[in-house]
Amino acid sequence: MTASTASPAVQERQRQHALDRYHALDTLPATVYDDLVNVAAAICGTPIAVVSLIDRDRQWFKARVGLDGHETTRDTAVCDHAIRQPDELLEIQDLSEDARFNDFPIVTGDVKARFYAGMPLVTGNGEAIGTVCVVDTQPRRLNSQQKASMRSLARVTMALLDAHRAQHEVQALAALQVDATVAATPAISAPTATGPVFAVVIIELQGMAEVARRLGDRTLERQLQGLAPDFDACVTSGAGDHVSRVTDSPEYVALLHGDDLDARVQALRQAARKAGQREGFSLLVGAATATPGEAMHLVYLRAEEDLSLQKDAAAGERAAA
Repeated sequence: MTASTASPAVQERQRQHALDRYHALDTLPATVYDDLVNVAAAICGTPIAVVSLIDRDRQWFKARVGLDGHETTRDTAVCDHAIRQPDELLEIQDLSEDARFNDFPIVTGDVKARFYAGMPLVTGNGEAIGTVCVVDTQPRRLNSQQKASMRSLARVTMALLDAHRAQHEVQALAALQVDATVAATPAISAPTATGPVFAVVIIELQGMAEVARRLGDRTLERQLQGLAPDFDACVTSGAGDHVSRVTDSPEYVALLHGDDLDARVQALRQAARKAGQREGFSLLVGAATATPGEAMHLVYLRAEEDLSLQKDAAAGERAAA
């Protein structure tokens, strides 16, 4: 089923899972993105500029200038409308005179926004995962050069996100194969024809940026490091299992071998839930078991997909609460 023939619900799920694969939501501030929004504001002459990512039920700001908050609800995000036309710059001359937006908090609240222009951030497969946008407190329009610059800045932002995604995948796969003697065994490099022989598990802290603001970077790092014994207790080191922290990430990955994989995956899920309750944050777990002959990186990608499904379920629970 292609993106053009899929139902809106399926297209949205594909878009959201594409965003998940970038591992950009809730990451800590980065100077390069701060520089980018400052450039956008300077080029367009606006007091506000944002790199926004559209999550399941919220808009989260990877970088911002001129705004105090870190996120908004998705249903009050102008950027949610911008991503519906991935190839087009959405420009609203006066938000207060547009029935779609005139009751949004950014318009009626302290910001008193009037002008908006947002260019979608579009993946190589065509999914719009967020925007680069500028906002002014006075009605106005961008000139042709400013519009072209917004399109260029969106492409630059996507290049940064693509690089981040690629680096994260390299680091995760390196963590999975941290023990070179284990990684070289036939059980990992060449699964037998009789059935799967290994599984990949991803354990990810949710909302890292917010947790870091609440606890402080150093306390969060100590807590993340302190999770290792909880996960190590669930694996069988004698079978070549191991759990490793992904570099510069709120994520652990586990490689499990041999029989009884489901039981060890379930043990890791339970350990993550208990550790999260103890530490006061949420940990979600994605897992995939290899099929005969399946390469490690493909199993990892399927574990990422399972992690996205867990996030879908969590969002559904929040909506029902």
